[in-house]
Amino acid sequence: MALRAFGSIFAVVEGDPRILALHGWARRGSDFRVALNGLGYLAPDLPGFGASPEPAAAIGVDGYASLLEPLLDSLGSEPILIGHSFGGRIAAVLAANHPDRFAGLVLTGVPLIRTTTPSRPPLLYRLTRWAHRRKLLPDSAIETLRQRYGSTDYRAATGVMREILVKAVNDDYAELLPRLKPPVVLLWGADDREVPLTVAEAAAAVIPQADLRVVKGAGHLLPLSHPEELRRAVESLRR
Repeated sequence: MALRAFGSIFAVVEGDPRILALHGWARRGSDFRVALNGLGYLAPDLPGFGASPEPAAAIGVDGYASLLEPLLDSLGSEPILIGHSFGGRIAAVLAANHPDRFAGLVLTGVPLIRTTTPSRPPLLYRLTRWAHRRKLLPDSAIETLRQRYGSTDYRAATGVMREILVKAVNDDYAELLPRLKPPVVLLWGADDREVPLTVAEAAAAVIPQADLRVVKGAGHLLPLSHPEELRRAVESLRR
Protein backbone atom coordinates (compact mmCIF):
# COMPACT_ATOMS: atom_id res chain seq x y z
CA MET A 1 0.00 0.00 0.00
CA ALA A 2 1.38 3.41 -1.01
CA LEU A 3 0.32 7.03 -1.37
CA ARG A 4 0.49 8.09 -5.01
CA ALA A 5 -0.07 11.43 -6.71
CA PHE A 6 -2.61 11.77 -9.52
CA GLY A 7 -2.03 15.37 -10.45
CA SER A 8 -2.97 17.33 -7.33
CA ILE A 9 -4.90 14.40 -5.81
CA PHE A 10 -3.13 11.94 -3.53
CA ALA A 11 -4.51 8.45 -3.08
CA VAL A 12 -3.87 5.23 -1.22
CA VAL A 13 -3.19 2.53 -3.82
CA GLU A 14 -2.96 -1.17 -3.09
CA GLY A 15 -2.21 -3.81 -5.68
CA ASP A 16 -3.93 -3.71 -9.07
CA PRO A 17 -6.93 -1.56 -8.18
CA ARG A 18 -10.39 -2.66 -9.26
CA ILE A 19 -12.10 -0.71 -6.50
CA LEU A 20 -12.45 3.05 -6.17
CA ALA A 21 -13.34 4.08 -2.60
CA LEU A 22 -14.44 7.62 -1.75
CA HIS A 23 -14.42 8.75 1.87
CA GLY A 24 -16.75 11.02 3.82
CA TRP A 25 -16.45 14.68 4.75
CA ALA A 26 -13.36 15.48 6.85
CA ARG A 27 -12.15 11.87 6.48
CA ARG A 28 -9.47 10.43 4.17
CA GLY A 29 -8.76 7.45 1.94
CA SER A 30 -7.06 5.45 4.68
CA ASP A 31 -10.52 4.88 6.22
CA PHE A 32 -10.83 1.87 3.90
CA ARG A 33 -7.49 0.25 4.79
CA VAL A 34 -8.91 -2.51 6.99
CA ALA A 35 -12.06 -3.21 4.97
CA LEU A 36 -10.28 -3.49 1.61
CA ASN A 37 -6.93 -4.96 2.64
CA GLY A 38 -5.72 -7.33 -0.06
CA LEU A 39 -8.51 -6.58 -2.53
CA GLY A 40 -6.69 -4.10 -4.78
CA TYR A 41 -8.11 -0.60 -4.44
CA LEU A 42 -7.58 3.10 -5.00
CA ALA A 43 -8.79 5.44 -2.25
CA PRO A 44 -8.07 9.12 -2.84
CA ASP A 45 -7.88 11.83 -0.25
CA LEU A 46 -10.62 13.99 -1.72
CA PRO A 47 -9.55 17.57 -2.52
CA GLY A 48 -9.47 19.59 0.68
CA PHE A 49 -8.80 16.58 2.93
CA GLY A 50 -5.75 14.61 3.94
CA ALA A 51 -2.84 15.12 1.57
CA SER A 52 -4.88 16.62 -1.28
CA PRO A 53 -5.07 20.44 -1.43
CA GLU A 54 -8.34 22.36 -1.45
CA PRO A 55 -10.03 23.08 -4.78
CA ALA A 56 -9.29 26.52 -6.15
CA ALA A 57 -12.98 27.43 -6.15
CA ALA A 58 -16.14 26.43 -4.31
CA ILE A 59 -17.09 23.57 -6.62
CA GLY A 60 -20.07 21.32 -6.03
CA VAL A 61 -20.32 17.53 -6.09
CA ASP A 62 -20.35 17.58 -9.90
CA GLY A 63 -17.03 19.42 -9.77
CA TYR A 64 -15.55 16.80 -7.46
CA ALA A 65 -16.73 14.06 -9.83
CA SER A 66 -14.98 15.83 -12.71
CA LEU A 67 -11.74 16.09 -10.72
CA LEU A 68 -11.81 12.35 -10.04
CA GLU A 69 -12.61 11.20 -13.57
CA PRO A 70 -8.90 10.93 -14.58
CA LEU A 71 -8.44 8.35 -11.80
CA LEU A 72 -10.82 5.98 -13.60
CA ASP A 73 -8.08 5.18 -16.12
CA SER A 74 -6.03 3.64 -13.29
CA LEU A 75 -8.70 1.06 -12.48
CA GLY A 76 -8.97 -2.44 -13.89
CA SER A 77 -11.94 -3.72 -15.84
CA GLU A 78 -15.42 -3.66 -14.27
CA PRO A 79 -14.38 -1.83 -11.11
CA ILE A 80 -16.53 -1.43 -8.03
CA LEU A 81 -17.27 2.02 -6.69
CA ILE A 82 -17.65 2.68 -2.95
CA GLY A 83 -18.90 5.91 -1.45
CA HIS A 84 -19.27 6.84 2.20
CA SER A 85 -21.28 9.92 3.19
CA PHE A 86 -19.96 12.90 1.15
CA GLY A 87 -17.97 10.48 -1.00
CA GLY A 88 -21.19 8.64 -1.77
CA ARG A 89 -22.66 11.77 -3.30
CA ILE A 90 -19.67 11.90 -5.65
CA ALA A 91 -19.92 8.17 -6.35
CA ALA A 92 -23.57 8.51 -7.37
CA VAL A 93 -22.71 11.29 -9.82
CA LEU A 94 -19.77 9.33 -11.28
CA ALA A 95 -21.93 6.24 -11.76
CA ALA A 96 -24.70 8.24 -13.41
CA ASN A 97 -22.22 9.98 -15.72
CA HIS A 98 -20.55 6.67 -16.64
CA PRO A 99 -23.46 4.20 -16.70
CA ASP A 100 -21.51 1.30 -18.21
CA ARG A 101 -18.21 1.80 -16.37
CA PHE A 102 -18.80 0.12 -13.01
CA ALA A 103 -19.73 -3.43 -12.05
CA GLY A 104 -21.51 -2.21 -8.94
CA LEU A 105 -21.74 0.41 -6.22
CA VAL A 106 -21.67 0.28 -2.44
CA LEU A 107 -23.15 3.38 -0.83
CA THR A 108 -23.11 3.77 2.93
CA GLY A 109 -24.38 6.64 5.07
CA VAL A 110 -24.98 8.84 2.02
CA PRO A 111 -27.49 11.72 2.21
CA LEU A 112 -29.07 10.88 -1.14
CA ILE A 113 -32.65 12.04 -0.60
CA ARG A 114 -34.21 14.56 1.74
CA THR A 115 -36.79 12.85 3.90
CA THR A 116 -37.49 15.81 6.18
CA THR A 117 -38.18 19.48 5.56
CA PRO A 118 -35.20 21.65 6.51
CA SER A 119 -35.92 23.75 9.57
CA ARG A 120 -35.60 27.54 9.43
CA PRO A 121 -32.62 29.09 11.19
CA PRO A 122 -33.38 30.74 14.55
CA LEU A 123 -34.77 34.28 14.39
CA LEU A 124 -31.63 35.74 15.94
CA TYR A 125 -29.49 34.20 13.23
CA ARG A 126 -31.79 35.42 10.46
CA LEU A 127 -31.80 38.97 11.83
CA THR A 128 -28.03 38.98 12.23
CA ARG A 129 -27.56 37.66 8.70
CA TRP A 130 -29.89 40.37 7.37
CA ALA A 131 -27.89 43.07 9.14
CA HIS A 132 -24.56 41.55 8.07
CA ARG A 133 -25.56 41.52 4.41
CA ARG A 134 -26.30 45.21 4.67
CA LYS A 135 -22.92 45.81 6.32
CA LEU A 136 -24.58 46.89 9.56
CA LEU A 137 -22.67 44.23 11.53
CA PRO A 138 -19.06 42.99 11.19
CA ASP A 139 -18.06 39.55 9.94
CA SER A 140 -17.29 38.51 13.50
CA ALA A 141 -20.94 38.89 14.51
CA ILE A 142 -22.27 36.45 11.93
CA GLU A 143 -19.36 34.06 12.50
CA THR A 144 -20.17 33.93 16.23
CA LEU A 145 -23.70 32.75 15.42
CA ARG A 146 -22.46 30.33 12.77
CA GLN A 147 -20.29 28.72 15.42
CA ARG A 148 -23.26 28.60 17.77
CA TYR A 149 -25.90 27.19 15.41
CA GLY A 150 -23.92 25.44 12.67
CA SER A 151 -23.28 21.70 12.46
CA THR A 152 -19.98 20.24 13.65
CA ASP A 153 -18.73 19.98 10.06
CA TYR A 154 -19.83 23.52 9.28
CA ARG A 155 -18.14 24.97 12.34
CA ALA A 156 -14.89 23.17 11.53
CA ALA A 157 -14.84 24.19 7.86
CA THR A 158 -13.48 27.53 6.72
CA GLY A 159 -13.12 29.44 3.48
CA VAL A 160 -13.75 27.54 0.27
CA MET A 161 -14.40 24.25 2.11
CA ARG A 162 -17.29 25.81 4.04
CA GLU A 163 -18.78 27.03 0.76
CA ILE A 164 -18.39 23.54 -0.72
CA LEU A 165 -20.10 22.00 2.30
CA VAL A 166 -23.07 24.35 1.97
CA LYS A 167 -23.42 23.43 -1.71
CA ALA A 168 -23.33 19.71 -0.91
CA VAL A 169 -25.83 19.92 1.95
CA ASN A 170 -28.35 21.58 -0.36
CA ASP A 171 -28.09 18.89 -3.04
CA ASP A 172 -30.75 16.24 -3.58
CA TYR A 173 -30.27 13.18 -5.81
CA ALA A 174 -33.84 11.94 -6.16
CA GLU A 175 -33.82 12.54 -9.93
CA LEU A 176 -30.37 11.06 -10.44
CA LEU A 177 -30.87 7.77 -8.60
CA PRO A 178 -33.18 6.13 -11.20
CA ARG A 179 -30.33 6.54 -13.71
CA LEU A 180 -27.99 4.23 -11.80
CA LYS A 181 -27.56 1.15 -14.00
CA PRO A 182 -25.27 -1.21 -12.03
CA PRO A 183 -26.35 -3.11 -8.92
CA VAL A 184 -26.24 -0.89 -5.83
CA VAL A 185 -25.75 -2.14 -2.30
CA LEU A 186 -27.06 0.35 0.25
CA LEU A 187 -25.12 -0.63 3.36
CA TRP A 188 -26.56 1.24 6.32
CA GLY A 189 -25.95 1.44 10.02
CA ALA A 190 -29.14 0.83 11.97
CA ASP A 191 -27.97 3.46 14.45
CA ASP A 192 -26.83 6.08 11.91
CA ARG A 193 -27.97 9.40 13.40
CA GLU A 194 -26.40 11.63 10.74
CA VAL A 195 -28.08 9.94 7.77
CA PRO A 196 -30.91 7.81 9.18
CA LEU A 197 -32.17 4.57 7.71
CA THR A 198 -35.25 6.33 6.27
CA VAL A 199 -32.92 7.93 3.70
CA ALA A 200 -31.70 4.52 2.54
CA GLU A 201 -35.25 3.18 2.37
CA ALA A 202 -36.35 6.11 0.21
CA ALA A 203 -33.33 5.67 -2.06
CA ALA A 204 -33.91 1.92 -2.38
CA ALA A 205 -37.41 2.62 -3.68
CA VAL A 206 -36.13 4.52 -6.74
CA ILE A 207 -32.77 2.87 -7.57
CA PRO A 208 -33.40 0.17 -10.24
CA GLN A 209 -31.15 -2.55 -8.74
CA ALA A 210 -30.95 -1.70 -5.05
CA ASP A 211 -30.12 -4.10 -2.24
CA LEU A 212 -30.61 -2.50 1.18
CA ARG A 213 -28.56 -4.16 3.92
CA VAL A 214 -28.93 -2.91 7.48
CA VAL A 215 -26.09 -3.48 9.95
CA LYS A 216 -27.21 -3.70 13.55
CA GLY A 217 -25.09 -1.77 16.03
CA ALA A 218 -23.45 0.34 13.31
CA GLY A 219 -23.58 4.12 13.19
CA HIS A 220 -22.47 6.61 10.56
CA LEU A 221 -18.79 5.58 10.41
CA LEU A 222 -19.58 2.05 9.28
CA PRO A 223 -16.41 1.63 7.14
CA LEU A 224 -14.36 1.98 10.33
CA SER A 225 -16.64 0.31 12.88
CA HIS A 226 -17.75 -2.65 10.73
CA PRO A 227 -15.12 -3.12 8.00
CA GLU A 228 -16.05 -6.77 7.59
CA GLU A 229 -19.57 -5.78 6.49
CA LEU A 230 -18.21 -3.37 3.89
CA ARG A 231 -15.83 -6.02 2.61
CA ARG A 232 -18.67 -8.54 2.36
CA ALA A 233 -20.75 -6.06 0.36
CA VAL A 234 -17.86 -5.44 -2.06
CA GLU A 235 -17.17 -9.12 -2.55
CA SER A 236 -20.84 -9.77 -3.32
CA LEU A 237 -20.52 -7.45 -6.35
CA ARG A 238 -17.26 -8.82 -7.73
CA ARG A 239 -17.50 -10.76 -10.97
